[in-house]
Amino acid sequence: MMSKINVQVSGKSKGMQSVLNAGNHTITIDEPPNMGGQDSGADPLSTLLSSLAGCENVIANLVAKEINFDLKGIDFDIVGVLDPRGLMGDETVKPYFEKVTINAKVDTSESQERIDELQGKVDKRCPVYTTLEAAGIELVPNWTKA
Repeated sequence: MMSKINVQVSGKSKGMQSVLNAGNHTITIDEPPNMGGQDSGADPLSTLLSSLAGCENVIANLVAKEINFDLKGIDFDIVGVLDPRGLMGDETVKPYFEKVTINAKVDTSESQERIDELQGKVDKRCPVYTTLEAAGIELVPNWTKA
C-alpha cells in the first residue's frame, strides 16, 4: 500500500508576478501588461490548462504501459471558456472555467476504440482532470489518432 504524498510549491510575489519553487524547478506566473503584469510568465489560467495537459500526458504514459498500448506521443490543444466578469467581482458569474475542451492527437498504431479506452482510463485517474470535473466544469475530451 502506498502512503500519501505532499505536493508543495513555495515562493514570493511582487505585484502580479509570482515566482514559485516546485522541487528543483522555478515557475513564473504573471499577467500581461493590460492586466497590470509584466508578461514574465504564463498567466494562472493558462498555467492551469498546462497542468491539465501535463497531467493527462503523465497518466496516459502510465496507463499505456498497463494496458500494452502503443503510445508514441500526444499533442494537446486545450481551450478553456471563462466569463471574466466573475474574476472581476460579479458574484452572479462563476469566477472559473465554464467549459474546457481537450483536443488530443494521439501518435499511435492503435485503433480509435483503443484510444477511447486509454482516454477513459486517463480521465478517471488524472488528478487535475478530476479536480476540474469535481468543480462542475463541463469537460469535453476529444482524443483522436494523429
